[in-house]
Amino acid sequence: MKPPTTIPEPVARVAELMASFGPTWYLCGGWAVDSWLGRQTRQHGDIDITIFESDQRALFDHLSAWQLIAHDKQVPGNASERWNGRQLTLPAHIHGRPPETSTEMPELLDTPSKQGFDLEIVLNQCSNGGDWLFIREPLEQHGYDAEVIVSLPLNRCVEQSGWGLPAVTPEVLLFYKATAYAGTRNYLRRRDHLDFEFLLPHLTPDQRSWLTEAISLTDPNHPWLGPLSLWARPVSWQHVRQALDRHSALEGPYMGADRVLP
Repeated sequence: MKPPTTIPEPVARVAELMASFGPTWYLCGGWAVDSWLGRQTRQHGDIDITIFESDQRALFDHLSAWQLIAHDKQVPGNASERWNGRQLTLPAHIHGRPPETSTEMPELLDTPSKQGFDLEIVLNQCSNGGDWLFIREPLEQHGYDAEVIVSLPLNRCVEQSGWGLPAVTPEVLLFYKATAYAGTRNYLRRRDHLDFEFLLPHLTPDQRSWLTEAISLTDPNHPWLGPLSLWARPVSWQHVRQALDRHSALEGPYMGADRVLP
């Protein structure tokens, strides 16, 4: 992966915004995928960054001029109540609209990016020992009675990309994309499959191994486990693509997604 040094303008704006933010923050989501690949692979509706749960008050103060809408277990996903700084419980994320485009709050937040909320901040958890905690809950739907913990040392979760910004590493990005929204209609979205296909050839053996194990803990029958296993063997990319097509939840050709850039 040899990313260019030029930061795309939307990402540069967020980097400037967060430059004076005291705690740590990291680029995530689709733009982080592009930061590792060195090019924009598809269009993006918003920009995703992540902070740790303990830094949410600092974020609220830092973005005091912004219109912020926060969603957690207490607030439905399409609610548009303005965040007042209350303590959020994980899983939680925040949609932000900058002051220069702020207007009346919408009745419902159905399409955040189209409604001007094009910054999404995802809250995550870090242990006292310095591990990033991805999942810490019973996974009863897969037959686990005890608490299942998926974690990784923080220094393996974040690195500086070629854009000079702290970005979530490829295997962590793909783990979130593999498990986010499980049980809902947004599970394994078209964009998630695309990001997986783009990043898969660039994963190191260690990254593939951790990703495979982490996904297996959450869903032993996950459709990405087949391609991950094939990539570790001496088979052709055509065989991997066939596995992707066979297991993909997409309708139509795997690479036929809208808004994919050449």
